[in-house]
Amino acid sequence: MKSKASIKSHPIHPILVSFPIAFFTGTWLFDILGLVTAEQGFWQTAYYLEIAGVCFALLAAVPGFIDYLFTVPPRSSAKKRAALHGLTNVTVVVLFFIAWLYREKDGAPAYWIIALEMVGVILLMIAGWMGGTLVYRNQIGVDPRYANAGKWKEQYITDSSGLIPVAAQDELTANQMKLLHIGGKRIVLARTETNYVAFDDRCTHKGGSLAGGSMMCGTVQCPWHGSQFDVQNGAVTAGPAKESIQTYTITEKGGQVYLTL
Repeated sequence: MKSKASIKSHPIHPILVSFPIAFFTGTWLFDILGLVTAEQGFWQTAYYLEIAGVCFALLAAVPGFIDYLFTVPPRSSAKKRAALHGLTNVTVVVLFFIAWLYREKDGAPAYWIIALEMVGVILLMIAGWMGGTLVYRNQIGVDPRYANAGKWKEQYITDSSGLIPVAAQDELTANQMKLLHIGGKRIVLARTETNYVAFDDRCTHKGGSLAGGSMMCGTVQCPWHGSQFDVQNGAVTAGPAKESIQTYTITEKGGQVYLTL
């Protein structure tokens, strides 16, 4: 799914997360050096790295939260993973902020500060693992383009009654898809070699977005685990999905494409 917080299709969140990762890890390492060598310069460096880590973590959280709200498919395994990823990162920021406040106290034991930061670094690695899974397995923020897929298209429609105009008849090319948001539902409008079709965006296996997958020869494939569905009737043609997807009636007339819920 293409990121909603991006610059020329490049997601912003993965760009920014490298900074707090480096700053927080550096904070912990420099505090260890300060404890071992008793050099005040190491403690001072860790002090400023901790401030930078907290600030950049909060900055990176903004596009991350935007992607959580608008990019991660709802009612999917990725949504739960993204929520846990975010909460783990928030915990990391809180731990390092507490460590920073604690070091402000005169006579604060260094090992308590280092212990808090060590827990933060461990959680940071766990959060990074989940973030990597979201990108490489769930393809969050990834915009895979296949042959003749065309540009990513998405439209929000408020009127969900009667015949709903969803596209011009020549808007999509064969095997191109468009994600529609209609009355709280996510529906994929697609053009096959012969006609327009519409079906639910949600894969019935783990909730992957079919609009982010690929379509060919009347079959759409989920990008997460490869489940395939017949776009004409929604039937499963290849697992691991067991349940079919819902399809919708499409009417083409007067150069326009209309959908009926």
